[in-house]
Amino acid sequence: MSLVDQHYDTIELARPRAHVLQVTLNRPASGNAISTQMGHDLLNLWNRLTADSEDYRCVVLTGSGNRIFCAGGDLKERNGMSKSTWQRQHELFERMYWTLIDMPLPVIAAVNGHAYAGGLELALSCDFIYADLDVRFALTEVTLGIMPGAGGTQLLPRAVGQRRAKEILMTGAPFTAQQALEWGVVSQICDGSTAVERALDTAARIAENAPLSVRQIKKSVRYGGEMELRTALRFEVEAYNHLVDTEDRVEGVLAFNEKRKPIFQGK
Repeated sequence: MSLVDQHYDTIELARPRAHVLQVTLNRPASGNAISTQMGHDLLNLWNRLTADSEDYRCVVLTGSGNRIFCAGGDLKERNGMSKSTWQRQHELFERMYWTLIDMPLPVIAAVNGHAYAGGLELALSCDFIYADLDVRFALTEVTLGIMPGAGGTQLLPRAVGQRRAKEILMTGAPFTAQQALEWGVVSQICDGSTAVERALDTAARIAENAPLSVRQIKKSVRYGGEMELRTALRFEVEAYNHLVDTEDRVEGVLAFNEKRKPIFQGK
């Protein structure tokens, strides 16, 4: 069964551009909040894409509707949860977020509505973020007696610096898309509710490039950023050397010399 033919209860899949998979969180009545079922659905999807991406080369993650991208964990479902049930659910969420971060394919978050708590963490787990102009972001866990547990205290400081991150995390106060752009949380803000379309345009452009090169770049940036510089430079060269003997490298150089657009096969 093709990936886009797979049925999920809480997410929708589409192929709006060649080699591009659009994943839409689909619980609009609940602010696209992450329920246990959504945790299972997203984990299953990320695992499938990691094991076999079919011919997809880039993913765009967005939310249904245009009011809330994702409100975070479903607090109605969590109301009255026992400690053990809560922790089992959170372990599921942890695996889902970490599998997204580790996925070889690039993932663009198209934030077309407010992204709060785990919803912001979901966006931060993507490779970069496009956001509509009128959306708001916040990590509100501190106002609920908990703290971010899906990357918020680690991914946000890496984007905005520790001092700004501590202010955001400790106050729980929302911030605007313009502030998110200035602070380095998002890459682009989009007028007229165009974040999804612009993210799809960028995904399509990424998908035209050599897919093995894109994957090696993602891996090099991700893991090299955790190393001291000399080790990271060597890691980069190792990633580079994996591409020298590929058919796509031969095709890219040949197409350049023949003054035509290359046709990459991911081989």
